[in-house]
Amino acid sequence: MIGTLIQLALSWVLVWLFDKSNLTVLGLKPSKIRLLHFAIFLFMAAAFSASGFVLKMWIAQQRWQLNPEWSWALITGGVWFNLKSVLYEELIFRGVLFYMLIRKLGPIKATWISATFFGMYHWFSQGSWGNPVAMLVTFVITGAMGLVLSYGYTKTQSLYIPIAIHLGWNSIQQVVFSNGPIGKQLLIEVLPQPEVTVSYFSFYFMQFFPIVGVLVVCAWGIRRLED
Repeated sequence: MIGTLIQLALSWVLVWLFDKSNLTVLGLKPSKIRLLHFAIFLFMAAAFSASGFVLKMWIAQQRWQLNPEWSWALITGGVWFNLKSVLYEELIFRGVLFYMLIRKLGPIKATWISATFFGMYHWFSQGSWGNPVAMLVTFVITGAMGLVLSYGYTKTQSLYIPIAIHLGWNSIQQVVFSNGPIGKQLLIEVLPQPEVTVSYFSFYFMQFFPIVGVLVVCAWGIRRLED
């Protein structure tokens, strides 16, 4: 949390030097409509994130079980880790620097620049650097997510929607289904995996429906918001 406070302090200095404004440009002050948007987009992102695992259970017969070592402290720690990591990334890629880019270059160019660097950042955070195929896949997926998250900020002038989408997706992946850097959390996969032959369509549907779905539905939802 200290790191987040340092980020906010540096952000305040930067935006004040830039145009004498303050952290209100991040749109963090809560309101009924912002909290409603947060809840809706958190749920949508979490639902699509979970859908990938549901499809694996249905099509590939994979199974998950309750982690016998789970505890409320473990889950709380996992959620806290995800919240901090999401805030860290959002303040970098959709924070004051993004606001400054918008003011200088306009929202479209700023969005593409932010999304490009967001995709490149995940080469290192997801360990795909050095593997051209993995780098391409990582860049396309996370870059597309960066476009949607940036769109959420430019549409609302607030970080509530980007944080909600980002947190909803990551928390299901990492805290519920233990698919991430924090190890075993609430559910763990039953091993060994069953040997099931599936069609190419089923395989790619399992892989891409969740991420394509969350991108399309969240972008549509943001577009439907009133200016």
